[in-house]
Amino acid sequence: MAEQLPLDIPDDPKLAQNITHFARALRKAGLPIGTGRVVDAIRAVQAAGFTEKQDFYWTLHACFVNRPEHRTVFAQVFRLYWRDPRYLEHMMSMMLPAIRGVQEDRKADAAEKRAAEALLDGVERDLPDASEEEGETELEIDASQTTSTEERLRSLDFEQMSTAEIAQAKRMLARLTLPVKPIESRRGQASHLGHRIDRARTLRAAMRQGGELRDIARLKPKPRWPNLVVLCDISGSMSQYSRIILHFLHSVSNAKGAGWAKVHAFTFGTRLTNITRHLQQRDVDAALAAAGAEAQDWEGGTRIGECLHAFNRDWSRRVMGQGAVVLLISDGLDRGDPDALGQEMERLNLSARRLIWLNPLLRWDGFAPKAQGVAAMLPHVDSFRAGHSIASLEDLAAVISKPGDMGEKARLMTALSG
Repeated sequence: MAEQLPLDIPDDPKLAQNITHFARALRKAGLPIGTGRVVDAIRAVQAAGFTEKQDFYWTLHACFVNRPEHRTVFAQVFRLYWRDPRYLEHMMSMMLPAIRGVQEDRKADAAEKRAAEALLDGVERDLPDASEEEGETELEIDASQTTSTEERLRSLDFEQMSTAEIAQAKRMLARLTLPVKPIESRRGQASHLGHRIDRARTLRAAMRQGGELRDIARLKPKPRWPNLVVLCDISGSMSQYSRIILHFLHSVSNAKGAGWAKVHAFTFGTRLTNITRHLQQRDVDAALAAAGAEAQDWEGGTRIGECLHAFNRDWSRRVMGQGAVVLLISDGLDRGDPDALGQEMERLNLSARRLIWLNPLLRWDGFAPKAQGVAAMLPHVDSFRAGHSIASLEDLAAVISKPGDMGEKARLMTALSG
């Protein structure tokens, strides 16, 4: 729950109207709230009273929130609507044109921008013409060198995006591919430039020529494409990142000619869930809705070691053949036994052709492998990279076929050993 500040609730007959407007803001922020819930909320507040801010908060929370991912949005909209001065200052700054260096450069908290946009929906943001006021000097700013919207979104943290920015980021990720180079298999195919001799075809051709050996048929290795196995952490600290990355993986799994033999996707929090068949649906919204219904541990706890053990025991032999590449998407914040976690990571690494770990915490310049889970997992990955923005996923697409790429692993292993 968000931090509670002193709450001034107007003691007048307009409380029901205020609750209605509050519900409308929640609906604009993404919560599925209908008229029935608004009526229930007004009756619940009438029955519970609103003299205590804690009681008022949790009464509305019980009426309007029915999914874990809605808690943060509700908390931010609540603080904005019910008069939190610190957030009102940020909301007012969104109504004025700001220049970097004049306005305080502060990143929005999780869901704060979405909450502010929901409350500001329909508010006129145009200011009066400065030339009409006496004593004012017209100021012209050359914005030709400003960064485009897509360029800014590439480096923006998923957690700091507004609702509109998330929608645009998803459209950008739908165009992003994850190419992979084929693997040379032991099987061969006919080629004049091959280094291997095709004995069977050479002898058959000689028999057709009365036993005279005229040409030697040759073979080159037949290419094959590996599987992509994705293990995605959906615990509370990873929820926003996981949703957007799964949106990206849906486009990868449905892209024709992407090169992957098959994409296998698993989510884990407190348990392991196979969502491969759900991502195969063509409609992305239906696919992610089905995946969310299948995985019942969204925004729950984290048991990385136990979930990796379940994968290694039940699924590794089924999906890890043909030189599979494994993407592990997690922040590594696990409170279980670090020795058991290290053993499961080692087993996973031995089964994979490459094991790449995407960690959103790498967005911080001062990140260090101090957590027990991170320290136990890091030695057993082939590459350790950030996974918090579109730019980080574009970097992954550029290096996923480079066997020598280690990302930030070498630097962090030095810090770990020191």
